[in-house]
Amino acid sequence: MKIGPKYKICKRLGSPIFEKCQTQQFQVSQARSAKSKKRRRGGSEYLRQLLEKQKLRLTYGLSEKQFRKYVTEALLNHTNPTETLFQLLESRLDSVIYRMGLSSTRRAARQIVSHGHICVNGRRITIPSYQVKTTDTIQIREGSRTTTLFANTNEKLADYRFPRWVTFDPGAFEGKMKETPVFADQDGMADMGAVFEYYTR
Repeated sequence: MKIGPKYKICKRLGSPIFEKCQTQQFQVSQARSAKSKKRRRGGSEYLRQLLEKQKLRLTYGLSEKQFRKYVTEALLNHTNPTETLFQLLESRLDSVIYRMGLSSTRRAARQIVSHGHICVNGRRITIPSYQVKTTDTIQIREGSRTTTLFANTNEKLADYRFPRWVTFDPGAFEGKMKETPVFADQDGMADMGAVFEYYTR
């Protein structure tokens, strides 16, 4: 999905959702922007909801149609739609590959899956939106293990801090989503309440 100039999108959303924006220069720019905004009148509630929705949608690189589908499904859980939405997003195969440290961005993880480098339970899966279960074993396809994509995986993951819900053994080229993703573990995530408010106006 084409999403436009990433740096401009980060500035508009006020969040470094793309790797290109995760720099000191961006932080300084945002600090200046925040000071300027304090002197101005705050935006509408609708605008705040829209920005939070866009922040979350673009973080996962989803089209509006895809994202709305996840939100609609999450809203069916009247007890905790926030956890449900987070679990749906983080259980996507491309999200799991990203969380395993096999790519530096979700976009790259999506390409890894689409290009056929990943197997789930021994079967090649090329659908980034595939919902991973805790019983699934995720493997780098045998024919892909010697490619530059996965060269020096041991070294790359030596100091990598896995989220508690995923694990990956670089020696065996396989890993698992060992437990359900937990939203409370995340800092700086979009305001989920505002996201749901946007879709239930």
